[in-house]
Amino acid sequence: MGWIAETIAEARHTFANGLTTGFNLLFLILGLEIGNHAGWLVALSLVGVTSFIAWLANHRRYRLVADTPTSRIISAPQGYTEFAGRGRYLHGAQLVSHLSNLPCLWYRYRVERRSNEDNWEFIDSGASHDTFALDDGSGQILIDPDGAEIRTNHKREWVEQGYRKTEWMLLADEPLYGIGGHVTLGGANAVLDAKQDVSDLLAQWKQDKATLMSRFDLNKDGDLDAHEWEAAVLLAKQHIAAEHQEIRMKDGVHMLRKPGDGRLYLVANEPPDKLATRYRLWSWIHLTIMSGAVARLIWLGAN
Repeated sequence: MGWIAETIAEARHTFANGLTTGFNLLFLILGLEIGNHAGWLVALSLVGVTSFIAWLANHRRYRLVADTPTSRIISAPQGYTEFAGRGRYLHGAQLVSHLSNLPCLWYRYRVERRSNEDNWEFIDSGASHDTFALDDGSGQILIDPDGAEIRTNHKREWVEQGYRKTEWMLLADEPLYGIGGHVTLGGANAVLDAKQDVSDLLAQWKQDKATLMSRFDLNKDGDLDAHEWEAAVLLAKQHIAAEHQEIRMKDGVHMLRKPGDGRLYLVANEPPDKLATRYRLWSWIHLTIMSGAVARLIWLGAN
């Protein structure tokens, strides 16, 4: 059933506004075909509901993109954050697209087979899951594509031996924008458990009893008394404290991923101002359609 999820994701990424407009047109045609008062009430109600949902989705995206300030990677806060820079491959990694074998950061594809002169039958679809990077000059942040709404203007469609193939890609060294959940792994934000690490280190030392005794059996009686064991524990604590300090002094790995609170996770090869303008335009279009449907419903209810 994976192709169903891919198809739904594809519709959400690329065709959502067009699909909503198309459904509204079908609802109006339905009302026209039924032709009576009840038919128009149903058709206009459906138009109003779908337009409201589409307006809400676009307005929400507009507000998130427009209101979230762009952060620099080197100083970005943890949590919901926006970044803009250029797409980069990870060191030693280069992905190639599934259908055209072209180098890319990310791809999505769909394959359909001609079933008759006018129709195409779904065969296969998928998307890459490899992590890639966004570089803003101050540093790099890894982009996890899983769960992201990805917008790109790189789309190829061609027909080959009776199959229609469609492919979307994000390319390296081009502008890249991302908004989502920012987390820094390791470095100053490393989650470390000193108590557990000390316990693990002592357990490791106990496995080599001869070395343990030679280091801490100061009175050479073949056993560790309370004072000798306390010295071993103290040394283990000092060793772990030094290790943890070294870990926290290293640079952490920045990552952008799907927020846990359900907010928009968007990756695109367009600047945020252009994205915000598009979402604002679509929100006004859907609001206008919804208002028209509601006004017509009120008129029908009064007549």
